Amino acid sequence: MSSRRKFLTDSSRVAAGGLLLSGLSPKVFAIHKSRFAAAGQLNIAAIGIKGMGWADTKSALKVQGVNLVGLCDVDKNVLDSRMNELSGLNVDASKVKIYGDYRKMLENKDIDAVIIGTPDHWHCLQMVEACQAGKHVYVEKPIGNSIVECRAMVAAQKRYNKAVQVGQWQRSQQHFRDAIEYVHSGKLGNIRTAKVWCYQGWMKPDIVQPDSAPPPGVDYAGWLGPAPKKPFNASRFHFNFRWFWDYAGGLMTDWGVHLLDYALFGMKADVPKTVVALGGKFAYPELAQETPDTLTTLYEFDKFNLVWDHAMGIDNGQYGRDHGIAFVGNNGTLVLDRGGWEIIEEKNSKNKVGKPHVKPSESGLDKHTDNFVSAIRSGQYDQLTAPIQVGADVAIVAQMGNIAFRSGKRVVWNKAAGKFTDDAINKEYLAKPYHNGYRIPVV
Repeated sequence: MSSRRKFLTDSSRVAAGGLLLSGLSPKVFAIHKSRFAAAGQLNIAAIGIKGMGWADTKSALKVQGVNLVGLCDVDKNVLDSRMNELSGLNVDASKVKIYGDYRKMLENKDIDAVIIGTPDHWHCLQMVEACQAGKHVYVEKPIGNSIVECRAMVAAQKRYNKAVQVGQWQRSQQHFRDAIEYVHSGKLGNIRTAKVWCYQGWMKPDIVQPDSAPPPGVDYAGWLGPAPKKPFNASRFHFNFRWFWDYAGGLMTDWGVHLLDYALFGMKADVPKTVVALGGKFAYPELAQETPDTLTTLYEFDKFNLVWDHAMGIDNGQYGRDHGIAFVGNNGTLVLDRGGWEIIEEKNSKNKVGKPHVKPSESGLDKHTDNFVSAIRSGQYDQLTAPIQVGADVAIVAQMGNIAFRSGKRVVWNKAAGKFTDDAINKEYLAKPYHNGYRIPVV
């Protein structure tokens, strides 16, 4: 398996009142004094350990003084598998409690921090409730499954004052930061276009399958959570959740938050003025998928355009790379991806910019989890390389792209009001309704 596999203002008032949560015991709401401050030990637990949640956990365990004390998943088969792997990680399985319900895990006062690697539609509830229970949080990207969820998560971090790191680990990888420093140097000249693309040949939705009973050991109601109640279908389960609107936002939010993040970072931009998107199920119309396998999105900013382009089933992307960010300037174009960065110089440029090619020299994920632990230990949460606001900013931009596609309209953003100029679009897309007795957190 290739390495790539492994890896703002007020809204239109979603609801009124205090924080509405789904059942934590009141005794865990008080912020408890952590034991690790004096001893240098940090007890972590993880919720959702099938994919990146497990990769994040293993990475965090490389940091000295980090102890695994809890694992939670709605699939007992996954839990059993991960417990069997603990000896290979030098973890004493007898000291690790297992849970099927994350709310029970959050009642454990021995836990200092939790890693959230569940499907996207669970991130908001679990992150907010973890903060309220006094835990620090490492939450996978994209942080929320709607614009309203993103804002609720930012508000919760501010209210409960916990360290919250978003799993956008590229923020911790040095060659990405060096490339942005070069962009900010002005050597490329005026940058009028930023291009972002994600061509993933290995990604393919599942075949259409009939509804069935959940596999033995799977708490399907716990997996659905606030999503609409539907019969179990294997084509929507585990990895494939990301291709369905109820649970995620397709490649736009899956890889988009990684790559759009650096385009916005490089251009010192926040939100676009308008967005238009075209795409569809062009590659695999016969497969089980709602989100587009092919999508081109144009974001209009004041002084430049940002173009997002994604395609499943194709590796042959722009500049010979299957993913990347390109800053197109008068003197040259800087092309950046996980494999490094280089500059393609304009032939007629009188202001030569040089042609550096820089490759990564370390694990961005390991640096990212180490940064999370360091910020907790120091109490200086401004040291986080991907704090919750960073995650929210780019997730909202990615959501805007999906909203433009789904509405079929050129959407216009009112930055001062924090919503679209079209009230019908706001009503339809700013928030995703919660079901099954769950309520979206309002902080």
